[in-house]
Amino acid sequence: MIFSRRVDSPSVPMMNSSRPVRFKQPSRLPSFGETVIENEQVLTLVFESISWDIHTICAVASVSRRFWAIARRVLWRSLCVHRAPGMAAALSGSDPSGRIDGGWQALAKLMFFCGGGESTRWPGHFASESRFSKTSGRFFLPKNCRGDLLYVSDPCEHEAVGGGGEEHLGVFRGVFREFMRSKTRQCLVRRQAELEEKVRCPYCGGRVWSMKAARLVPKSAARRLGSRDGGLEFYVCVNGHLHGTCWLIPLSSDEEERDFDGEEDDDSDDFLRG
Repeated sequence: MIFSRRVDSPSVPMMNSSRPVRFKQPSRLPSFGETVIENEQVLTLVFESISWDIHTICAVASVSRRFWAIARRVLWRSLCVHRAPGMAAALSGSDPSGRIDGGWQALAKLMFFCGGGESTRWPGHFASESRFSKTSGRFFLPKNCRGDLLYVSDPCEHEAVGGGGEEHLGVFRGVFREFMRSKTRQCLVRRQAELEEKVRCPYCGGRVWSMKAARLVPKSAARRLGSRDGGLEFYVCVNGHLHGTCWLIPLSSDEEERDFDGEEDDDSDDFLRG
């Protein structure tokens, strides 16, 4: 799976050591009279015709170093913009180059891939559908950090290890806009929160802070997810990707609206199907 491959060492066909590999010089590869830009345009048109299917992009990106480079430069960003235009624009709007923290490949993975976890029966997997909301993201922010923009997904439900089929965990994920400038990061730095030694971001591989250890998990997050007392844990990486788990319990409509009564979720373009 392309998401689990190290980006610094993509697989390439075995070749005789006496014949140098030319992947770093794509212009010397047979192109049938087309330039690299023209080839990228063709690929873009092909993926537009299939609504930017992520499984196909993963397959193409794993073919060679050249296709992996094209995916990194063009395809992952185009996928994100096509499938969640509002979210993509909000995350990259202030950067004229269109760059985002952690890169577009990490964002594409976060949009469509549930990281699973050791406490679930399921490893990481493609999510059949995901809904990201900035309104839901506000529930995860302490009151003095609610000026930050955070998108958070609805939990992906998993059976817990040793739960006997009765215990269920929610696995959720999210992303900050401009995390380096966020108030949330300022709070973590001000509190001298330490980066975790054994946990890494499942989307970019960066080091993470435990929001629970930093005592920055608001009660509104537990109520929003219907989690049992003390059952909520989530991490934020240095690039602003969020992931976590919670115990799931039934949530009444009154509890769901308690914290932000009257607010409406206007993120209609952030419902994604894999």
